[in-house]
Amino acid sequence: MEAISSLSRPYLFIRVEGASGAEDVEVAFTAPGMEPAEEDWHPATWVNAGASGADARILIGPGGEVELAKGSHMAWVRVTGAVERPVLASGLVPVT
Repeated sequence: MEAISSLSRPYLFIRVEGASGAEDVEVAFTAPGMEPAEEDWHPATWVNAGASGADARILIGPGGEVELAKGSHMAWVRVTGAVERPVLASGLVPVT
């Protein structure tokens, strides 16, 4: 992923294969190598739902859902369905 300026407020999109877009979805950010704690989770929304999955979307940066400090952050997605609740590591988000 290309670095994001700490001054920017973009939407971050994370593709989730197999998601219908009707489930509850949350996104967390941690230091690389760390798993998220319950207080790390932030509500996200679904966009671009289709037969293969959907994109979890969250607004990051100043005035967004989450403001990330400069550095690398591991993004996580948690999808809550009727029975399953997968937690997926989604890659590093570099902030400059």
